[in-house]
Amino acid sequence: MSNLFSGINARFRGQRSPNSPGTSSPSPEQQLAQAQAQAQAQAPAQHPGNSSQAYQGHQGSQSSSSNLAVKLPPLPTSPSLAETIGMDQASGMVPSAEEVLASYHLPPVKPLWLNANYAKHIVKGNFLTLSAKPKTVEMGEWIAHQVVDHWRMLITFIRLVHDKEEDGSSICNSRRCAKMSAGSNHSFTWLNSRYQPVEIPAYEYLTLVQRYITGKIDDATIFPTDPAGVSYADNPAFCTPLPESGQDWVGKRSGFPQNFMETCQTIFRQMFRVYAHLYWSHFDDMFSLNLEKSMNSCFSHFILTATTLNLLKKSDLEPMQPLIDLWAALGTFPQGSKAFEIANLSVGQLLIQKAGGPPAN
Repeated sequence: MSNLFSGINARFRGQRSPNSPGTSSPSPEQQLAQAQAQAQAQAPAQHPGNSSQAYQGHQGSQSSSSNLAVKLPPLPTSPSLAETIGMDQASGMVPSAEEVLASYHLPPVKPLWLNANYAKHIVKGNFLTLSAKPKTVEMGEWIAHQVVDHWRMLITFIRLVHDKEEDGSSICNSRRCAKMSAGSNHSFTWLNSRYQPVEIPAYEYLTLVQRYITGKIDDATIFPTDPAGVSYADNPAFCTPLPESGQDWVGKRSGFPQNFMETCQTIFRQMFRVYAHLYWSHFDDMFSLNLEKSMNSCFSHFILTATTLNLLKKSDLEPMQPLIDLWAALGTFPQGSKAFEIANLSVGQLLIQKAGGPPAN
């Protein structure tokens, strides 16, 4: 969970130690008290826990339960904003759109990309048709294709802000972007040589991201390129069971390694962080270059792919949740898509209202 909501306490369930009876022949009143004590001992008790922060390096922080009783289960991570809202809805307390929007802690002057007039796309259509896996394509092959394709689109925007001009300057630099962030509420760290999360300038972060993702895609042990290894999706009527090796994973039939899905999720998480930084820190630059519609098109396609193929979790998307809400209300995300399901439609409609109504075509 982001540091925006680090004040939300997690809850974990434990067990109380039963009280032992004090006499060998208890009275009926004592028997009743013992029965109540045993019932309380069997019922789980709630204890407050410390909330943890995500977006710290490649792995989020985890709470430790080593100092707790052995019978206690491990501490879960703190609920994200969306999960907290879901808890309120389950209890009958549904927050208003204004309350949810306020919980995003947006700056007084909202980013330009939250104005519906600047959230337009360069093309019209349903991007979900480009994200959903065709029936005849094996899942590993389809995910690999999506990783390469989305990286090809994102690298164009990275180079616009990262590449140096003739005078040695760049749009994204250590003075303007002292750390890799997405607004004032979200910052991202990188693991150093000792696997410690450290804050680095956004320019350096973008350099490392390019090196990391390119290295993974070019690694034939992770993304095999031998055509002989290409497989097709199983036909339910003619499928042959996999060998009973006891293990199966996404992409196994096409020769992808066991950790392939985890690697792709990490790549998508890093790509999302880059998009988030571009929106929060360089959207005006894209607008001045007349490229905001192109980036909107690529990013909305990216969100649909990430959610459809389970490459990103809902909590991963928190820095850009307001834009997801807005696009859902504008119809960018079709109903029934996972991107539409994780959006808060009422917040999106409120953002449209604050911008003076739907954008003109």
